[in-house]
Amino acid sequence: MLFFQNIPPSRSLPEFKIAPESLHYVILHFQYHLTLSQVIIFIYLFLYSEKFEHYVFFMILSNCLIRRMWVINETFHGSRLRRQYVKSHVVQVSRAKGKVIIHTVLKFKSYYTNTSAKFRDKIETILRQKLKGETGSLCIDYSSFRFSDIAMPMAENLLHTCCGHRKITRSGNKIAGGMDAEEGEWPWQASLQQKNVHRCGATLISNSWLLTAAHCFVKARDPKQWNVSFGLLLSDPQIQRSVKDIIVHENYHYPSHNNDIAVVRLSSPVLYTSNIRRACLPETSYPFPPNSDVVVTGWGTLQSDGTSPNILQKGLVKIIDNKTCNRRVVYDGAITPGMLCAGFLEGSVDACQGDSGGPLVGADNKGTWFLAGIVSWGDECALPNKPGVYTRVTHYREWIMSKTGL
Repeated sequence: MLFFQNIPPSRSLPEFKIAPESLHYVILHFQYHLTLSQVIIFIYLFLYSEKFEHYVFFMILSNCLIRRMWVINETFHGSRLRRQYVKSHVVQVSRAKGKVIIHTVLKFKSYYTNTSAKFRDKIETILRQKLKGETGSLCIDYSSFRFSDIAMPMAENLLHTCCGHRKITRSGNKIAGGMDAEEGEWPWQASLQQKNVHRCGATLISNSWLLTAAHCFVKARDPKQWNVSFGLLLSDPQIQRSVKDIIVHENYHYPSHNNDIAVVRLSSPVLYTSNIRRACLPETSYPFPPNSDVVVTGWGTLQSDGTSPNILQKGLVKIIDNKTCNRRVVYDGAITPGMLCAGFLEGSVDACQGDSGGPLVGADNKGTWFLAGIVSWGDECALPNKPGVYTRVTHYREWIMSKTGL
């Protein structure tokens, strides 16, 4: 079956006229058959090396799913529904009795208000005809095909679960310091507010957890005093949440800058959309090389002791190695392994007051954005030889895992 959300047609329109664009969301469930040899391999690995078994299963299945999702994309792009097809995404994979169960969300747009049944039949017919001609070591059980209803908010949440992705914006990656951000450009950015006044930035790392700086809570650690907003404008948040828990690093001691990290649990999870998504957490070994491009975002003041903007700001900076940052004319040995410097030694682009706790992110060669740092401290803002200093996320990766399970 098929769920779609129609915009009600004007009463003056004839029955079969084109209506304003609406969206169809389909969740497709189907099964793969594993070959006997694969079942034997998986059973053996499960008995003798469970972690390795999970890894091998994931790698084999990932390759097959990538190939299968490519087939689904090509199927609809080459069909009568090519103009309506938007995207598809595998949202869940499970195993049972030698079969792999795949759950996939497909998104379509439509311009007709009274043909949902025919539209559903077209989707199913096109998919069955194409996939029946596909062969391989993992074969689809066509009798298992099942379409289910899914509401738009949940469908959009499932479609945007991947971390570090953002919708395309006009400016792309060509950004500079002091520029206004665009809607959905940095969808993991959050505003931490004390009694509805912006105090710090934060980064969404799951639909329930934020990562931020410990020093944001020096004067107020009671979760009831804090709330969180998401969206481009402070004056017009897309969604808001109260705070359930604040966990500050146990070895953070103000005014020291060491261990300047905290996690915040939301009172209820957010649903992901194209404008609200999570950043990727890097593993401990993830490299952020010196001189590589990273982006800092926030609603901090535009200059030291200046005014705060209503619209999110973005600045392109570069990683500076700790040895350079510890030079006498820079920070004279104050930078520890848990810290990371970013900016320019000549000044000009930097985080500032109110940006504390916010994200410093870098993209890999596939355009996926990883969280490199948390805005922590610096000597005023954008001064020569005084780049921004950030909490190094890779240094605290195990601590984050221990508190959040992420």
